[in-house]
Amino acid sequence: MKHLITLVALALLSVTTYAHNFNSEPPAKKMKATSVQHIVLFKFKPETTPAKLKEILDAFQALPSKIKEIKDLKWGTNNSPENHAHGLTHGFVLTFDSEKDRDAYLPHPAHKEFGTIVGPWIADLTVLDFTDQAK
Repeated sequence: MKHLITLVALALLSVTTYAHNFNSEPPAKKMKATSVQHIVLFKFKPETTPAKLKEILDAFQALPSKIKEIKDLKWGTNNSPENHAHGLTHGFVLTFDSEKDRDAYLPHPAHKEFGTIVGPWIADLTVLDFTDQAK
């Protein structure tokens, strides 16, 4: 009987371990040593309508299809409980393989066109770029 309980316990342990690993997210991929994260934070003017905001967001999300140097785009609205956003409401993180690719993006006609769409509606803007220095 003691052996049966041990076998059942081991079987349950292996099943729960397998289930945990099966449902786990894949480990995050480390950036290339030269990758650049381009972070853009927007605060929109109060008169920005939901329809205008949707147009702006759609235009930003279309940039990777127009600019080959953009390797990834993530974005979202602020949900931090820390109250340090200074009115910034929307954040975007664009990934480039290198500073050279980021530098090609900045004057790109599609990026300039996006600037004409978003520019009149921006109350404040913060941009920060970095290359991963984590070991």
